Amino acid sequence: MHSLPLFLRLKDRPVILLGEGETAKAKARLLKRAGARIVGEASEAQLAIVAISDEVEALAAIHRLKARGMLVNAVDRPDQCDFILPAIVDRDPVLIAIGTGGASAGLAKTIRQRLEALLPPGLGSLAQGLAKARAAMKTRWPDAAQRRRAIDFALSEGGPLDPLAPSELDAVERWLNQEQPDTTDQLIEIELSSPDPDDLTLRAARLLGMADTIYHLPGTPAVILDRARADAARIEVTAPPSHSPPGLSLFLIWRNCEASANGR
Repeated sequence: MHSLPLFLRLKDRPVILLGEGETAKAKARLLKRAGARIVGEASEAQLAIVAISDEVEALAAIHRLKARGMLVNAVDRPDQCDFILPAIVDRDPVLIAIGTGGASAGLAKTIRQRLEALLPPGLGSLAQGLAKARAAMKTRWPDAAQRRRAIDFALSEGGPLDPLAPSELDAVERWLNQEQPDTTDQLIEIELSSPDPDDLTLRAARLLGMADTIYHLPGTPAVILDRARADAARIEVTAPPSHSPPGLSLFLIWRNCEASANGR
């Protein structure tokens, strides 16, 4: 991972913007949407955007700003950038940022356009409904793990709160008033076909994103394990576990890993 994606709250915070022309105007519009205060180079700030076309002038400004300890975005100069401004899908409060590390703004834009067509307009309302229902969900499922599993089920493909399906404004309230399915503890075996995470089936990718515990054989590729939830327990084993902890557990089998572990 070449960069760590972050969402910065810029409301009423100063950001230096240098440059003129359409590129600088576009950056100014983006900063204003985020609530930032656009200021000049002499002002105190922690972030700066340099949208100067002249190479010599731009590099001089970048050097001055970085010498003051600022993080700088240099338009069309990815090697000089401390941070990248991604393409954004805005379904407030849901934000999706697409970045290519400065490799291709056109590619990021195309992906954004595809996602814009895929995501329903009401996605933001669903997020707001879940936020308002936080106390009610804690009351219904006092145990955090049980609550997370219930939410994961509701948000799964075809679930009552499927984020990619059109939803009503009261969808969350109606879901909470429904009888909930049994979320019995499970241990599911998944056979991996290759060390490439892009070869994961949709089912395997979905389960990796939901599982509480991942049991895996020695040599299972780290790029596969990285597809699991960040807080999921990862336990290396040489055989299927005889029992599993509460929640959803997965036992990953990759035949190449299994053969290696058995010395074949």
